[in-house]
Amino acid sequence: MKQNADKWKQFEEILQSKDIHNPDEIASSYIQVIDDLSFARTFFPTSVTYKYLNELSAKVHQAIYKNKKEKKGRIINFWKIELPELFFYSRRQLFISFFVFMLAALIGAISAANDESFVRLILGDSYVNLTLENIKNGHPLAIYASEAPLYAFLMIVINNIKVALFTYASGILISLGSILMIFYNGVMVGAFQYFFFQYGALQESLLTIWLHGTIEISVCIIAGCAGIVMGNSILFPETYTRVQSFSNGAKQGLKIVIGTIPFFVIAAFIEGFVTRHSRTSYFLDVSLIILSLTLIIGYFLIYPYILNKKELNKIKTTT
Repeated sequence: MKQNADKWKQFEEILQSKDIHNPDEIASSYIQVIDDLSFARTFFPTSVTYKYLNELSAKVHQAIYKNKKEKKGRIINFWKIELPELFFYSRRQLFISFFVFMLAALIGAISAANDESFVRLILGDSYVNLTLENIKNGHPLAIYASEAPLYAFLMIVINNIKVALFTYASGILISLGSILMIFYNGVMVGAFQYFFFQYGALQESLLTIWLHGTIEISVCIIAGCAGIVMGNSILFPETYTRVQSFSNGAKQGLKIVIGTIPFFVIAAFIEGFVTRHSRTSYFLDVSLIILSLTLIIGYFLIYPYILNKKELNKIKTTT
């Protein structure tokens, strides 16, 4: 740091200049920053210096390539590289979102167990009354077959994306808005599951709800992570100004939300076309739930870790 602090500061001054006339100077700076980043990543991967250099190299890269024409594979690269890398660096925010949801679900279940009116408060009288009637008729979750499949699919997609965007946008309230949205959804799920347990329909509810809920609830948690990423950028600007940090955090959070859209579509398709037939085969239900869970864990947790490890190995071999 003592040897390079002045050099890094000079790089930042070059980047902050609105009129850059010497592209060679920028290119040279980029090479030097990448070299320093490689060294820091190899020997001090958890240091503040590494984080600073990582951000600085991204700024230099943007300055070089901001006017470059996008390649045809830009969309593929987004899903294959950019989004998984973003999830790796946002894993703490994702854990916070998951923890808040699970805690809220527990609170929801305990509240429903100790207050009979709590479920009606959370889910509404009409839903509770209809479900009680369905339980008496031997089909507790008949409500999922009450709408035409295509109509249900479209309405679910639109509603879930709206909720995800609102959860993300709520993060502007220094993360608290997103956390409250996650908390409310967790309480609702906990109360919902206890309601079916109370009336002896827990097994059927688990197999039916989590056919689509495995993906749907997971990406709702991920949308909460997006809001926390944006909110934390306001709280913890680090080496950026607060405005610059917020701009970066908002963009990163938006990318995360965009990344949830295909998964919301998958969940809505399952809910609209598959969930209504959930009693056909318990084996198929369990298999689909396991497959959905594997998809979520594999793409959002395991793959980003593998990708980052490969990147580290590449840097070690070049240094």
